[in-house]
Amino acid sequence: MKKWNKERFATIWEKLESMIALRSLRARIFLLTLVIGLVPCIAMRHGIVSNYEDLAVEQRTTVVQNQLMILANHLISNNYLSSHGVREDTGNSREVINAELEMLSNLYEGRVMIINKNFKVEKDTYGISEGKTIISEEVIKCFQGENISHYDPEHGYIEMTTPIMDTTANTTDENGKRNPDAIRGVMLTSISNDSIVNAKEVLNRKAYILEVIMMVAILALAIILSRALTRPFNRVTQAINAVKEGFSDETISVPDYVETVHIVDAFNQLLKRMKALDDSRQEFVANVSHELKTPMTSIKVLSDSLLAQENVPAELYREFMEDIASEIDRENQIITDLLALVKMDKKVQDLNIVSLNINDLTELILKRLRPIARKKDVEVVFESVRPVVAEGNVELVLESIREVTADVDRVKISLAITNLVENAIKYNKDHGWVKVILDADHQYFTFEVSDSGIGIPESDYDHIFERFYRVDKSHSREIGGTGLGLAITRNAVLLHRGSVKVSSLEGQGTCFTVKIPLTYVR
Repeated sequence: MKKWNKERFATIWEKLESMIALRSLRARIFLLTLVIGLVPCIAMRHGIVSNYEDLAVEQRTTVVQNQLMILANHLISNNYLSSHGVREDTGNSREVINAELEMLSNLYEGRVMIINKNFKVEKDTYGISEGKTIISEEVIKCFQGENISHYDPEHGYIEMTTPIMDTTANTTDENGKRNPDAIRGVMLTSISNDSIVNAKEVLNRKAYILEVIMMVAILALAIILSRALTRPFNRVTQAINAVKEGFSDETISVPDYVETVHIVDAFNQLLKRMKALDDSRQEFVANVSHELKTPMTSIKVLSDSLLAQENVPAELYREFMEDIASEIDRENQIITDLLALVKMDKKVQDLNIVSLNINDLTELILKRLRPIARKKDVEVVFESVRPVVAEGNVELVLESIREVTADVDRVKISLAITNLVENAIKYNKDHGWVKVILDADHQYFTFEVSDSGIGIPESDYDHIFERFYRVDKSHSREIGGTGLGLAITRNAVLLHRGSVKVSSLEGQGTCFTVKIPLTYVR
């Protein structure tokens, strides 16, 4: 239980570390969804509140300005200000206008001051500055025909100026602009924005509540999306783990996304190759066991036969010992070929690359194989740059083509050439022929071995390079074949970045063509 808890804790911690480091696709999708959802949400809240405030201030300013313009007309029509800036007492009308000013001031929780052309305060709804002189930038600009409106959110008020225009005079000049000469006074007004602030706070609270709701919804959406979008990849992982643990050996399928299809296809191809390699390994072990067991069985039978007999004649004893020696040689050959093949199967193969004359190497190999060809009376023809050489019943014809020098591993290329020529001789007909052609161009050299032998069925082309594979098992056993020669040849050629091809006709003969680069590139 403790072990399980530790393993589970380690797994959870690993996931948390991956999410913190943003290595997890789920974490990235989660964060991306949050950002895409929350940023517009927050911006919308601030935008709504800010736009409301600007719109409310603008609307409030416009309404107050309109009312102030009406009051300004009343001031002019009731002669509240003289044309020279001297106040004229108009009795009841003045009291009415003052009452209107007080009502406007109370309505908007503000202050209204009427200033004449001498910059003296004619009326102050606060009753503080009446009779005083006020010279401010806003008032001067208003006398020049420019209205000023200023919003101070820090102190909580809106300040504006309104010209008092004499409608009997020309209110505009020849350019269509306000005529300063027609301005008889200025109304300097400050109104409270408490109502706007209160409405803004209410709107802000509602927007905040809505924002919280949207954030919760976006958070839930981010969790759902991150899980839903990564679920196919989790299924891929689970399927691969099931195969890894040995619970399944079938191909997997997760067709949710194109990406998962590609991953699954690649894994299935890998699984297929692993199965093929495992089957090949099992077959190889079985073949090795069988091939090694056969000579041992023969040796056991022969030795038991000798031991079971008394007074064995010397001739029979010698015959049995020759057979035992032959079986030992056969087993030794199998082991030698197996070791050579295993060395070539290494992923990192150390090749002893040297510049080698392929003509000389081929002649040396043919010289060693001459006794085998002589025994079967097989003519071996080698086309090269050397003159014709003949010995006994074996004729080596060396016709002029060209001298070939290449960067190769002498031992491995020797194995490849030896196996091809030896097979051509062994699997040939009596009084047959073997032709070896060596040629080259500016990039590759070609080694071709053709014979007049038994041939290979086309259906066996894909299998002849497999270990222990024999086209004719009984015939191979008679001539002592191990079934490893072509596998060794193929591996040696592939290590040199080369290729080997086969063409054959049953009963007529076979041709192997090896193509290897002249210069080995690591």
